[in-house]
Amino acid sequence: MTSSETGMPESARGIGERLRQTRIRAGLTPSEVGSQLKMPTYAIEALEREDWARIGAPVFIRGQLRSYARLLGLPADAIVESLSMPTDVQVELVPQTYTPRMQRVAEQTKMRLVYVVLTAAIAVPVWLATRSHLDSAIDTVSLDADAPLALPQPGASSAAKTSDINAASAAQPTTLVASITPPMPQRAVSSADLSVTFSGESWVRVSAPDGTVIEQALVQPGQQRVFKPGQVGKAVLGNAQVVSMQYRGQAIDLTPYIRANVLRFTVSSDGSLQPVDR
Repeated sequence: MTSSETGMPESARGIGERLRQTRIRAGLTPSEVGSQLKMPTYAIEALEREDWARIGAPVFIRGQLRSYARLLGLPADAIVESLSMPTDVQVELVPQTYTPRMQRVAEQTKMRLVYVVLTAAIAVPVWLATRSHLDSAIDTVSLDADAPLALPQPGASSAAKTSDINAASAAQPTTLVASITPPMPQRAVSSADLSVTFSGESWVRVSAPDGTVIEQALVQPGQQRVFKPGQVGKAVLGNAQVVSMQYRGQAIDLTPYIRANVLRFTVSSDGSLQPVDR
């Protein structure tokens, strides 16, 4: 097999043969190595043949080479660093749930207008009805009233003065003042069903429950993916040590789903994660 057939430069040749010879001297078969590393046998054979296209993205190749070299007692870091791979070209995929930005803005504006109209339709009649009730309950005393306020006459006794003042106070109507403020609309806060955060480079392949590929790309550090309920059926993520996940705001322990630094899981109908071997 030539370097043009494998897609690898000549500088990276010889790694697979070194692994194969070391395995043979250790008395191991490809299937035995695959069983110990939790990797399929075809992946072990592809590493020894340097058939990188059979394995997948460079991040997968580096992770599996490192695991294989460590099992055989070889300098894993030196072997991985000796690889010289062409950079993957990230394929821009459009998720099935993609909506143009202008359409999203129009829909959000429409929802706000509907909410304002509904709020006004409820609050205005209540405010008008309450205001008319308050207007009928508020009475005022005119300064030109025919019955002037009776004041105690000079020379009257102290008890008479107090009686006159109390009677005058009781004769004055009580003024009521009310303030009506329409209730402020409350915005519903929704949480993402499944969120994935990447602190390093990782190759991802996410499929819908019907098997349709939602995304297959090389994700860069600092990026995040959010999936709605029922959107994901199966997911494979490389370089699992840089991946963190949350389900409905709760962190998920990814240990049961990692094999050879690759994260594999399926999502059931109730949203729970299940590990898969391949």
